[in-house]
Amino acid sequence: MAALSTPVFWRDARMPQVELRRSDDGRAVGYAAHSHPQWSLGAITAGESSFLYRQARYRVAAGNLVLMNPDWVHACNPVEGKPWAYYMMYVDTAWLTRLRADNGLLPDRDWRDISTAVVAERRWFDGYLRLAACLQSPRLPLLQKQTALVEYLESLMQHLAGHSVPYPAPVPKRLRQLADYLDAHSLEEVSLDELCCQCGYSAGHLVRVFRQHFGITPHAYLLNRRVQHGQRQLKAGVPIAEVALNMGFSDQAHFQRTFKRLVAATPAQYRSK
Repeated sequence: MAALSTPVFWRDARMPQVELRRSDDGRAVGYAAHSHPQWSLGAITAGESSFLYRQARYRVAAGNLVLMNPDWVHACNPVEGKPWAYYMMYVDTAWLTRLRADNGLLPDRDWRDISTAVVAERRWFDGYLRLAACLQSPRLPLLQKQTALVEYLESLMQHLAGHSVPYPAPVPKRLRQLADYLDAHSLEEVSLDELCCQCGYSAGHLVRVFRQHFGITPHAYLLNRRVQHGQRQLKAGVPIAEVALNMGFSDQAHFQRTFKRLVAATPAQYRSK
């Protein structure tokens, strides 16, 4: 049995569209602002936490679900002195886009962000726990797990489609192009001068407006992308020291510190199942 503060990850190579994380005691967990390439759905199973989602902050408690769009910066951290336990489910964006489109919830097969950040209705929380138990059960057949995932997410997507919540202001084209540039050069050394040349902003203005729209600085954005690449390599079985080198970190210790700050787990914990 893992220690209470040790995160547990569930994966099944036959279901690459979904990954699950469980933390039974998150009081020692501390997330820096970060994002995921997947659509993410969390369930608070005990205690309370503070959910920072772009520029908004929410106080969430046991029984709440939190929703995170792909690449939206967020951080969910324990309230001081309060117990906190949770699940996180990471769903492949392309797979979920197809599911929404097939249900008539999208006009095409292009991803559309979901505006809801917190779901408080108990039925969706209870359904989440049943789905998590199903996925983690070694006794249940693959077909049952796949069916449970599709049925839950189809129902939730249909429910959310009926909610109208204001969207944040769109990211200016020059900043979107700058983020695309960082994505393409995430494993290289990039200077602020270089980024200013790309977008035409002064250094101070660039850092300020980038943080305003993405929630983090360009440097933090770059590190976040490197950790995401590192997660994929760790899941593929690449040794930690090699991943650190591949991701452009100065040494393994630097990679491990950065990884733990953004993922709230060590690379070794993330690799284990």
